[in-house]
Amino acid sequence: MDDTTGTLDEALERIHVSGPERDGWLSNHAPMAVEALVRHGQASAVHRWLDRYGPKLEEMPVAGAPVTGRNWHEALGDPRRVADWTAYFERETARAPWRDVLAAWWPRLLPGIAAGATHPVIRVGHSVRTLLTGEETAPRVRELAHALGYWAARHQPLPALTPLGPAPSAAAALDLVPLVPEQSGGIRERFAQLTGFPEWPAQPGRESAAPRSAGPEPAHREPVGPEAARSALRELVRASTHRYATHAHGEPIMLVHAATAPNAVLRTLPALPRELWAPSLRAAWAASAAVTAAYAPREAAPVPASAGAAPDAGELFARAAAHGDDHTIKFTDTALDVGDALAFSAARRAIELNPPVFG
Repeated sequence: MDDTTGTLDEALERIHVSGPERDGWLSNHAPMAVEALVRHGQASAVHRWLDRYGPKLEEMPVAGAPVTGRNWHEALGDPRRVADWTAYFERETARAPWRDVLAAWWPRLLPGIAAGATHPVIRVGHSVRTLLTGEETAPRVRELAHALGYWAARHQPLPALTPLGPAPSAAAALDLVPLVPEQSGGIRERFAQLTGFPEWPAQPGRESAAPRSAGPEPAHREPVGPEAARSALRELVRASTHRYATHAHGEPIMLVHAATAPNAVLRTLPALPRELWAPSLRAAWAASAAVTAAYAPREAAPVPASAGAAPDAGELFARAAAHGDDHTIKFTDTALDVGDALAFSAARRAIELNPPVFG
């Protein structure tokens, strides 16, 4: 994506004076939303959107002790060190190609994919998509450093999870995810109740018994090759996007992440070594399932009548941009990646259910 207007770089420079969170631990969605706006032909709306969103943001916290190649283990998962982590990745991406930095840190960060309500990995996915499809400008490389720094600071693995038996498809697996007993409180309290997920894609020959973390396994235990992993990720993104059309009423803001988190991983795959694709699939499934368990309603709604309507991508995204809600913009961006009528219907559901920013 070559943004000939320069709007994306201007917007990122505005955003980078701010930290990745506000009001305690709410995520700064600005870099993700503006990337989607520019990508889908809404560059003219970016600065107006930032003018409205910007007052919510907080300055980047003050840096403390530097993160280094020797002490990073002790800083991992410490949100108080977010400025230190951001500075570390700014140094790393200045001295080495951004792909090399990403490849080195992706397997270290992947076990904490659900941290920060999955926003760090989603931010990485938007950043990598821009770097892969357009010019590698300084603000865009710096955005990857900020995204990786946020992920490292918020890094926190899910509880150990017991495989609950194989599921034949991503859609079936999502339907079989057990909901947490108490769907109240914040996402961290909900995630703490997780105990197990259906096993998808099924791993032939494995005996499901011992609980295990959501992080990547050794390569010899991975059930699928790189291309099969990418295909399965596409299936998961499609299934989770479709499911929003019938389950969004449970929590229309939070449930978008069941689709946008695995899509962020899918967007990142081309920048990663192929041996990381299968572990990435497994982590993406854990993230999508965790959000589903925490927020999905117990009963589905009927498939919207608009599910059979002919899709119009430009008109749909223009509606999301005019609506202005950051989650709605990002979910519509993912729905356009899926590209079918039910996905577009799910995006229209987000526009209907989420409060608009612009009246």
